[in-house]
Amino acid sequence: MKIFCIGRNFGKHALEMGAEIPTEPVFFMKPDNALFKSGKFYYPKFTSNLHYECEMVVRINRVGKNIEERFAHKYYDQVSLGIDFTARDLQKKCKEKGLPWEVAKAWETSAPISKQWLSTEEVDVNNCSFELLKNGELVQKGEATDMLFSVDKLIAYLSQYHTLKIGDLIFTGTPEGVGPVEIGDELKGSLNGKEMFMLKIH
Repeated sequence: MKIFCIGRNFGKHALEMGAEIPTEPVFFMKPDNALFKSGKFYYPKFTSNLHYECEMVVRINRVGKNIEERFAHKYYDQVSLGIDFTARDLQKKCKEKGLPWEVAKAWETSAPISKQWLSTEEVDVNNCSFELLKNGELVQKGEATDMLFSVDKLIAYLSQYHTLKIGDLIFTGTPEGVGPVEIGDELKGSLNGKEMFMLKIH
């Protein structure tokens, strides 16, 4: 199983990070042990500036390579919600040295995801919304219509470089409003008004 994460897929998020708005998808990958579905989530000891990034996630349901965008919708039928956690202090050091970001993005349990999945018959990935609450306060709200690259465009792009296989996940990017978490914080994510996960930081 592969985990693809899309960077800067919401223009306002790119701007809040001081980054250029991309003209083609930007992606990185996480290992399968980055997934975290249940239990206690512990604040990593190697960072002092852990940031949440709530994202819509789609799961690939058939094998494909060099998929045309017009056929991409046939390669997924479920959508969920997850968090791309980032050790922002480590990321900053990597950026300053021109180094890869895996140490800041691709560590174990860095990708919490809802245990439940919704059918694409229930949720239109091109016209849906998702929210993240931190301690009951709205901190992120994303609209699929604001994505620079749609799910189908992402699948077409990624499949140029990788054979997509059943069970592969695509974290489709985060909207503006990313920020830090502390021990004791509670994060709740919802998709089209349906609560998908609740995560408490220990």
